[in-house]
Amino acid sequence: MVNLKINGIPVSVPEGSTILEAAKLANVRIPTLCYLKDVQCVGSCRLCLVEATGARGLVASCVYPVSEGMEVRTNTPKVRKSRKTTIELILSTHKKKCLSCVRSMNCELQKLALEYNAEEDKFGTDHDLKPIDDLSPSIVRDNSKCIMCTRCVAACEKQSISAIGPKNRGYAKTIGSPYDVPLAYTSCVNCGQCVVACPVGALHEKSNIADVWGAIVDPNKHVVFFTAPSVRATLGEAFGLPVGTNVEGKMVAAIKQLGDVKCFNMDTTADLTIMEEAHELLSRLEKGGKTPMFTSCCPGWIKFCEHYYPEFLPNLSTCKSPQEMFSAVLKTYYCKKNGIKPEDLYVVSVIPCTAKKFEITRDEIGHYTDSAITTRELAKMIKEAGIDFVNIADAEYDDPFGLASGAGAIFGATGGVMEAALRTAASVLGGDGAPIEFKEVRGTQGIKEAEYTLGGAKVKVAVASGLANARKVIESIKSGEKDYTFVEVMACPGGCINGGGQPYVHDEIRNSVDLKAIRAQALYDYDRESAARCSHENAAVNVLYKEFFGEPNSHKAHELLHTTYAARPKY
Repeated sequence: MVNLKINGIPVSVPEGSTILEAAKLANVRIPTLCYLKDVQCVGSCRLCLVEATGARGLVASCVYPVSEGMEVRTNTPKVRKSRKTTIELILSTHKKKCLSCVRSMNCELQKLALEYNAEEDKFGTDHDLKPIDDLSPSIVRDNSKCIMCTRCVAACEKQSISAIGPKNRGYAKTIGSPYDVPLAYTSCVNCGQCVVACPVGALHEKSNIADVWGAIVDPNKHVVFFTAPSVRATLGEAFGLPVGTNVEGKMVAAIKQLGDVKCFNMDTTADLTIMEEAHELLSRLEKGGKTPMFTSCCPGWIKFCEHYYPEFLPNLSTCKSPQEMFSAVLKTYYCKKNGIKPEDLYVVSVIPCTAKKFEITRDEIGHYTDSAITTRELAKMIKEAGIDFVNIADAEYDDPFGLASGAGAIFGATGGVMEAALRTAASVLGGDGAPIEFKEVRGTQGIKEAEYTLGGAKVKVAVASGLANARKVIESIKSGEKDYTFVEVMACPGGCINGGGQPYVHDEIRNSVDLKAIRAQALYDYDRESAARCSHENAAVNVLYKEFFGEPNSHKAHELLHTTYAARPKY
């Protein structure tokens, strides 16, 4: 351990720690812009500069190591002046459309400029308005707002994609794609990790809010919303509630106050996905189909596989995602049952994911979903409607797709799809007394492995979250090092609870708490308290099979609930 003082406060930290890490233990806040825990630590923004004994001049606290007896000062006149000047220089090349920016009142640069009393035009306004890249169905990039923190680049590298990166040098440096091609024409998988890493408004999702409002006021449209499992555990953050607060009741009530709409629970088709996927796995094992079978509910992972590992496309489950299964059910079964023309039903998916916006454009899916809006977009609509979210009374989902199992809820956390599938597979193979919880596949680790005996058969499983980890798993399979039966992959580290469409969280919080673990725990708590904990116990799903699909993997199920994949070029 190394002993030092931060602003006179004694603190002991492990050898090799940085000043920034020591300051956190001393409860001393040091501002940062380029630093982001688990994503990037390069000391390039120069906002975390401090004075330290033994150092020449100011040092970047996020990378400077502590030493025995060191004394650090984080708020001297010299430090404050340096930070203010740095902020003013950043502002001189930043497109300051703050009132209409998607990050207004939630921007890290805006917050620091206010704290340090920075003059926004101290060094003039010296920037060129760069063209906005909005050809992607998921992500918009406005380089005129870019502050060159490179957090987006690091996030993309962390995903082992590198669809964007720094170009040119010095003052001419920008962030872009190779050969200046739009993001839509690269091997970007639309995961949106760059969006949640960006501290300003240079990256954001392509909004569908105007389309949804238009449908709500259209007298000829029947509008239905359905919400993804993880949204209940994150939406509250957009309204100042603690991380991991389950706001399901408030969320449903707020959606119903947006207009004459119905609100359903996507956990229902998470359960439906498990029914199809578990039986598909059992069929492959019985008939000698391609294994390991990979999950297919994450569109970012699917696009990654199409670009980088097309040889594994036959290993993907043919199941559509819960979003696309729900929309297909609504435009067929639900419309027929309620006497609604499919073209008059407007389906809105509320999702934690920017890749789902891309997914609804895929021709092979069937174009059943009319709009996919992120957790952030739903929060914006609720605020725009003037709804007092924090104090609103709870409401329940509408019938017939309101109740679901706990297995459907844990879909939002890495390992949740695997555990849900194992519950149903164990029940089919093992009968009564089959295990309910498979805790070995829980947790936020990037790669998890387990082996189970189900009905006398050994099943080796793996769970990967984050595409760099998915790449490691696939390479281990290719080399023959690993021999799995079933593999779950989610593109975003931690799963959907850490998706690219989740609420913006200031780096001070992201750097100090484990967002992924806290949000995931809310879903596991929900599962533990659920009356039904297995997908095959979902009454709504059982009615669907009885009245419409017949049985899992039936011909009709394959027509509406399954899909195909195709190789894509790798850029």
